[in-house]
Order: sequence, then C-alpha cells, then structure tokens
Amino acid sequence: MLKKSLPNVFTILNLFLGIVAIILVYTESHSLAAIMVIVAMLMDGLDGRVARALNAQSEFGKELDSLSDVISFGVAPAFIMYVVAFSELNPPTAWITTALFPICGAMRLARFNVVEAPPGYFVGLPIPAAGGLLCTLALFHQELPTYILVGGSILLSLLMVSSIKYPSFKKVKVPQGMLWLVGLTVASAIFVSIRYPGTWSKLVFVPLVLYALYGTLQSLRKKR
Repeated sequence: MLKKSLPNVFTILNLFLGIVAIILVYTESHSLAAIMVIVAMLMDGLDGRVARALNAQSEFGKELDSLSDVISFGVAPAFIMYVVAFSELNPPTAWITTALFPICGAMRLARFNVVEAPPGYFVGLPIPAAGGLLCTLALFHQELPTYILVGGSILLSLLMVSSIKYPSFKKVKVPQGMLWLVGLTVASAIFVSIRYPGTWSKLVFVPLVLYALYGTLQSLRKKR
C-alpha cells in the first residue's frame, strides 16, 4: 500500500509547494516563491519516475498530477509575475496577461491527457518548464522593461498550446534500488534553494531558456 501511495506523496508535495509559492509572493518573498516552484518541478519530475520504478501508475495519480500542475506551474508563476511586474499596469492588460498563462497551461494539460504525443516528445512546451521559466523571468523585473515581461508571458502561454515538439525525458528511469537517492536529492535541493534563493533560482533560468529555444528552433528548422 505504501509503495502504491509514494508517487502521490510527491504529487501532493508539488501542489503544497505551489500553494506556498502563492502565499510567499504576497509576503514579498519573491525569490523564495520562485524557488518553491522550482522545487515543485523536481517533485513533478520524480513522481512519474517513482511510479514507474514501483509499477504504481494509476489513473488517479495521473489526474492528481494534472490538477497539481495547474496550481504549481500555472497559477503560482502567473501570480508571481503579476505581483512583481504587472500590478502597476492598466488592469485589463495585467488581468488578461496574468490569466492567459494558467488558462493555456490548463489547455496544455488537458491535451496531454487525451492526445498521444510522438514517442520521446511533448507537443507544446510542458507546463512545468513554462512555469519555471516564467517565475524565474519575474526575478529579472528590475533589469528588464515591463513590456519584455508581458511579451515573455504571452509567448510562453502560446508555446504551451502550440504544436511545437519538445524532447521528453520520461525515458530516464530511477532504478528501484536507487530510490533512497530521491530523498537525498530533494533534501539537498531544498537546502540549497533556501540558502541561496536569488542566485540559485536565476541559474535555473538558463537551462529552461535553452530547453524552450531548442524545441522552437528545431521546429523552425524542419519547416525550412
């Protein structure tokens, strides 16, 4: 019973961290809020791998994962960006841009659940990558003009519902005998993120940008 429930524990932790991120951003702990989303990404990456390692996949887990992702990688990053960059814009622009991101994220997850993607690929930018990218982009709100942040948020929203293919790393498996490393990895990530919230979260921005660019450039190259 415990083995069957373990993947759902990671999914619930993902959801918990997304809710904490929303709370933190309203206490002006912007960097720490972004870190909560990044750690939630780690949880999201682990729940499926642990489920496959333990042969504990279920429809319940799949639906719980999608619902958690909407909060942690759709609503939470959108609120982070709104609070740090969009709150002083005219309300229609701020509200529409903020709402567009979780709406597109929910559509992306719904399509993922009902449409089979080509082996080894995701169709559309995965919502964890988009959410991680948006919340870390928000940390540059003092260095970047607001129109860049608005454009970036809209672009990420559209990439999620696009037909662009992005590499999937689901084939990377966690051997059952190495599951003890999962707890160590999670604990280390949480310690480093809390100890160095601003620096660590901005470093995560780089690989996420490269991932988003890779799929987009590959799609453009194939069209040419």
